[in-house]
Amino acid sequence: MNENNLSKLPETIGSADVVIVGAGIVGLAHAARALDAGYTVTVIERDHQAVGASVRNFGHCCITAQSGELYRIAQDGRPLWLDYARRAGFWAVESGAVVVAATDTEMQVLLELSGEREAGQVKMLSAEQVAAELGRTDTHGILGGALLRDDLRVDPRTTVSKLAAWIDAQPGGRVLFNTSALGFDAGEASRAVVRTSRGEIAANQVFVCVGHDVDYLFPQLAAEHQIKRCALQMARSAVQEELKVSPAILTATSMLRYEAFTGVPSADRLRQEVAARSPQLLAAEANIMFTQRPDGSLLVGDSHTYDLTQTPFLNERTSTDLLEEIEEILGAGQLEIAERWQGVYASSAVGPLLVADVADGVTIVSVTAGVGMTLSFGLAQRNIAHRLTDSRQLSPLVK
Repeated sequence: MNENNLSKLPETIGSADVVIVGAGIVGLAHAARALDAGYTVTVIERDHQAVGASVRNFGHCCITAQSGELYRIAQDGRPLWLDYARRAGFWAVESGAVVVAATDTEMQVLLELSGEREAGQVKMLSAEQVAAELGRTDTHGILGGALLRDDLRVDPRTTVSKLAAWIDAQPGGRVLFNTSALGFDAGEASRAVVRTSRGEIAANQVFVCVGHDVDYLFPQLAAEHQIKRCALQMARSAVQEELKVSPAILTATSMLRYEAFTGVPSADRLRQEVAARSPQLLAAEANIMFTQRPDGSLLVGDSHTYDLTQTPFLNERTSTDLLEEIEEILGAGQLEIAERWQGVYASSAVGPLLVADVADGVTIVSVTAGVGMTLSFGLAQRNIAHRLTDSRQLSPLVK
């Protein structure tokens, strides 16, 4: 819905079975699943377009490296990602991810994870096979690696905008940008009322999907869940005309950040090895990785810092360290950087998910770890199935 239409909205801007606060990927996934379940949906977004974590990431659905409940959620969402890519017209590929290993310990971690998973999900690669995935003709610095079969890739710059446009075009869907949530009240007949900057919206169920900004609306809940803002330093290279890298590319530092890797026996030895070899990367809590967008440019990064409020200032030494590591992996000389930015996502020491009912029909949903893209559709599927088919027996309203 464009700005001209928004300016004509009355003080009460109607009702919907489901209202979603936040048009990032988690909110839009909930909207898409609710629409497919037969409910009317209104999404509100305070900005004129999505500019948060959903557009500042690698576009990597890191499915294989999850474990436990997160792994199950990620796998549940995988076919949904591909289905909505087809229906909404955004780019998505079953590219997998390649982990580059430079030492025996790194190879051992990959072998141990491969042994825990079903045959073919973590496929060990030779140095020559890894080099080919990187577009290299030499294997200098590469001992081998592994292909993570189930991982997906999307373009973070275009995915959420295309999905939002698709939702807004559906008969039961509506997306209102430049519309802020101001508060939540109890309405008639057990319905919730969302007070917005453009009027009130009544709903049977509200999902508040505002990522790291939970503390703006529910500060006590954010404090209880110990939500902090994790800031990342990332960059995009100029278009690499001769380079074709289909999978996401991960490294030893990536293996130190995901539980599927950190849970294997050799993980502690790998951390010690990286600390001895590259202490500056551990100090920056780096995840040296990159993906290639459809236009040929590379998304490269990243580092991690944690605080309640993040300053906007980037550390140039950290940016340089990240870039030098990636240039060494590519073996193709110096990369020209076109853009730099700070990513921000929600992080919590309590756990990677916050799903909490704060009032009748009002549910907070935040992925409090750096895997919002990965979990979005699987998490939405669970929440829609639970919240819209529970004891309240919600029935779709006639729009």
